[in-house]
Amino acid sequence: MVSIDLITLRPMTLVDIEAVLAIERQVQYAPWTHQLFVDSLERHLCWVAEQQSSVVGFLVVQFIVDEAHLLNIAVEPLQQKQGIGRILLNAVQQQSRLKKANTIFLEVRAGNKRAISLYQMAGFNEIGLRKNYYPAAQAKEDAVIMALMLF
Repeated sequence: MVSIDLITLRPMTLVDIEAVLAIERQVQYAPWTHQLFVDSLERHLCWVAEQQSSVVGFLVVQFIVDEAHLLNIAVEPLQQKQGIGRILLNAVQQQSRLKKANTIFLEVRAGNKRAISLYQMAGFNEIGLRKNYYPAAQAKEDAVIMALMLF
C-alpha cells in the first residue's frame, strides 16, 4: 500500500470492481466488462487509488517477460487534473522496475490529447500508430502506441 497526498494506492479486490466499473463507464467509449476486470485480478497487477475511502482511479498492468503493458488506467472525471493520474503512472513505473521490466508500453486514443500530454510529461514517447483501432461514434479511431524505457 502506498499513500501520497491523501491518495492511497492498494491492490484492487473483487469488492472494488463495481466502483471501478462506474469510473470505467464514465471515461471509456467501449468500457471493459465486469468479467474482464475479474479476469485481470487473477492475471495482472490491478490497483485502485482511494481518497477518503472512495475509489477515484485504477490501473491494470500486464507483465510479459521484460515488458510492462499498461492495459487500463482511469481517474473519476470529477477528480481529474488533481495529480491522481500522475500518481498512478508513478506506481506503474515503480512496480515495473520491481518486476525488472525494461519498457512500459501503452496505447491511447489519438483524440485523447489530455491523456497523451500526461503520458508525455511522464516520459513516454510515441512509437507507433494503429489505424482504425478503437470503436467510435462515427467510425474507428486510431490508437497511439507509446513507450517508456526504464533501463
